[in-house]
Amino acid sequence: QVQLVESGGGLVQAGGPVTLPCAASGLTFTSYAMGWFRQGPGKDGEVVASISWSGGLTYYADSVKGRFTISRENAKNTVYLQMKGLKPEDTAVYSCAAQRRRGQPGRTRTEYDYWGRGTQVTVSS
Repeated sequence: QVQLVESGGGLVQAGGPVTLPCAASGLTFTSYAMGWFRQGPGKDGEVVASISWSGGLTYYADSVKGRFTISRENAKNTVYLQMKGLKPEDTAVYSCAAQRRRGQPGRTRTEYDYWGRGTQVTVSS
């Protein structure tokens, strides 16, 4: 049974920084690209960042480029999302997701196979 468990969310001040870890179990971690998805209030959801199985390929949405960094530790089956320069509009539920692919990591929600429940990040101004 695949489980993805996010942590590290909460109420944070504008500017950040905050790091969200996501621990994966029940899968061969190095067979999966990983991504972070967010769903803000009244907004369409988006994949904000994704990373290939080796960490050699990454993708960032324009809305977070230069502020967020995705990384992974395969030995710990964990993917991280480091967020800095946080703005109130970054307020959202952040979920990690796993995609069974070894090439370019996915940029859209439908490309992912497994999902975590998410963690709420609320940015106060």
